[in-house]
Amino acid sequence: MTLTPQRRSGSDAGPSGTEEPTVLSPGSASRRAGPGAQPWVMGTAVAVAVAGAALGFNGVLRGWAWYSPVFTTVLAVAFSMATLRSLRARTWFVAAGGLAALILVLTFTFFRQHSIAGFIPSAQTMDYLGRFLRRAGETVLAESTPVAPNAGIVMLICAVLGLLVILVDALAFPLALPATSGLGILAILVVPAMVKPQSVGVLGFLGAAVGYLLILGCSHWFTPDARTGADTARDPGQIRRGAVTAGMALTLTLLLQPVIPGFDQGTFPQGSRLNPFGSATGLNPMISLGSSLRSPSGEGRITFATNAPTTPYLRSVTVDNFDGDTWAPDDRESTRQLGTGRLDSGLESAATELRVVTAVNTGQFTSPYLPAPYAPESVSGLTGRWSWDPATLSIKGVDTNSRDQQYVVTSVSPQLTAGVLAEASQPAGGIPELFLRQPSNVPEIVRTTADTVTAGAATPYARAMAIQTYLRSLQFTYSLQSPVQGGYDGNGLSVLADFLTQKSGYCIHFASAMAVMARLEGIPSRIAVGYAPGRSTGASVSVAGQGPLPEYEVDSRDAHAWPELFFQGIGWVPFEPTPSRGVVPAYATAAATPSGASTNERNDALTPGDRSTPAPLPTLAPVPLPAAGARTPADAHPAQALYGLGALLLLALLAASPRLVRSGVRRRRLTTAARGRGGAPAGTAVPAWAELRDLATDYGVAPGASETPRHFSERLRASAALGQPGGAETPGQRAAAALTEDFERERYGRPAGAAGPADAAASAGNAGPAGAAARIALVQAALRANAKLLVRLRADWLPPSVLSGWRRALPLPRRVLSRTAESTRRGIAGSWGRIRNTVRRVRRG
Repeated sequence: MTLTPQRRSGSDAGPSGTEEPTVLSPGSASRRAGPGAQPWVMGTAVAVAVAGAALGFNGVLRGWAWYSPVFTTVLAVAFSMATLRSLRARTWFVAAGGLAALILVLTFTFFRQHSIAGFIPSAQTMDYLGRFLRRAGETVLAESTPVAPNAGIVMLICAVLGLLVILVDALAFPLALPATSGLGILAILVVPAMVKPQSVGVLGFLGAAVGYLLILGCSHWFTPDARTGADTARDPGQIRRGAVTAGMALTLTLLLQPVIPGFDQGTFPQGSRLNPFGSATGLNPMISLGSSLRSPSGEGRITFATNAPTTPYLRSVTVDNFDGDTWAPDDRESTRQLGTGRLDSGLESAATELRVVTAVNTGQFTSPYLPAPYAPESVSGLTGRWSWDPATLSIKGVDTNSRDQQYVVTSVSPQLTAGVLAEASQPAGGIPELFLRQPSNVPEIVRTTADTVTAGAATPYARAMAIQTYLRSLQFTYSLQSPVQGGYDGNGLSVLADFLTQKSGYCIHFASAMAVMARLEGIPSRIAVGYAPGRSTGASVSVAGQGPLPEYEVDSRDAHAWPELFFQGIGWVPFEPTPSRGVVPAYATAAATPSGASTNERNDALTPGDRSTPAPLPTLAPVPLPAAGARTPADAHPAQALYGLGALLLLALLAASPRLVRSGVRRRRLTTAARGRGGAPAGTAVPAWAELRDLATDYGVAPGASETPRHFSERLRASAALGQPGGAETPGQRAAAALTEDFERERYGRPAGAAGPADAAASAGNAGPAGAAARIALVQAALRANAKLLVRLRADWLPPSVLSGWRRALPLPRRVLSRTAESTRRGIAGSWGRIRNTVRRVRRG
């Protein structure tokens, strides 16, 4: 008698893969559904996804000139791989061809003059590649968005996007993981989401979403999954389910975004800026200063109490290394000295010097550099290890940062006058060449402006004052938005040329302009980054040995940069060229004109308040420690505790997910056996049989791939998993035998309606909801009773039936690597065999 298996129901399949229908492979599906079109359609979908997501880089890079090489690179790589796949090349060869196409198109686009035949890399290409990478690194580290699209950064973006095309294509086609390919697209969106104040933007989000949906649609169209019950994507049920899923995902995104840590407030996707590192409470020199100034909430609040006659600037780091493209701090790690108990300010003791005591509470401000008034002589009360630079007196943490630090700084400040500075001679020596270095690529407008402004000034002080007066004149305005809108938000020479043309910017532009023009006029210069004088809180803080001192506060909106110029015999002297920011020193006000108009809405809050109440006179006091009554840092936000609790709950959910999935599968199967589902009658034995196989798998008796149901049942009952074999039959063994008999009768017996009286009586006696559930319970109890503790724990929390299904759904890296290695081995062996046969034919001929 020939037994013909009935059609399997998709509901019968479990995580272990039991009773699952055959899933078509990509190759077989493509041959059935248009083998010539599939590579090109999928290649187009991948190109649309990557190039569409790259639209989000607008605003990271200035303008749109960069998009043409990006689009060309993406198309070249995607269509090269599509061509090779249409020629039925092996998977490894398609990926290698995509990589080769990427190299060729990058060489043709960026190194045409330094390559062989315009597109083949040479030794000279490698030299220029190193230069481009260094330029890209400098842009990433030191420019603020939007950056000028120089060749280095554009080349790097093209290379990364080309590699992502290969990754997305591999996930969507040969590995048959189209949904997972979204991770490659998400990697593109992460960059603008973290860097741009306006997040990804609508264009980038829509481009990525359209491309991702095309990949999913093309994958399902050419390789339909039989388990969905639809032959093609044209099935209305598929479209309806996809629309409902997309709507739910979008709704959850909009509702959960405001409470997810790492997202700033705003409407997705335009205003929700991904920030996984938390709020920017620190001061990143020259990089995020513009973003800090634009912060509406004022993060990173610092409070300090001082006995200085005027509120001091808090200086964090010195930026002194200028290579023509960017300013950057030089930490001089080899010359830094440990300990802050005593610092050598480099100033000779004089009667006109004032020693000032300042107690600082950094609160949530987080930075490797310590804010302190200049020039510090000693710092006490710090936790952790700190070092200081003798050349700049910047204080930097060795194994700690400034967060939650309370310390007292004793600083010394010479009482300078315009007359003292006017008598200073041209620097004759003793100053490092670093502070005098002039870039070779200074734009003509910068050099011409410096010469014009300082014409007729005979002394270094006169030239410095001429530059400051020019920058503070009515020709210039302070603006946080003009640089962004004009596309010159940064600190390089090209940015400086744009600033001098537009005559509008913020502190980093004014400080850079004065520092560069001073060097052009022979005056050593550097830039200090820190905080302008803050606002009075109205409170006072008791400092040991000083009594109550007035308290002030600053935050990220007070972030500031100002130039410091070196005068022979005096040292470094700060100037204030930025209109409407900070306080112009008394020695620099004699020839200064009224500051220009400002567009800053917080002008009244950016300058010190009324100082009519006389502050305590500075005294020469021993280094005190913060008093017990000093203000403590602000309590941690309650949201942090909620985030921590949420993280613990998420970890617990992840740990319990295999157990939850296994319990859900068992419950669904028993419900199907009891009530029927998807056209299956109540009392069906197929779900109960699938549950028996998975239970056996979880307790170490997995069914074989070619094993018949009867043979598997006999092996299970003969093992020790259900009781000692050879003795009296246990309840678990009888239940397993009954489940096997029910399954064989239903799967291989006569169709419904054709069964005889004996078959009907047997079915009525054995099958049924209560019978199936009771037998499964007996089998499970027997398996638990005869299993060791570790086996029971594994079956409960890490059931192999679930984990094996997950591994098949998402191949492990080693499986992918092994498949790639095997394909590579076969390809090499085949090529070598063809070469050997060709050689033999030549010899015979």
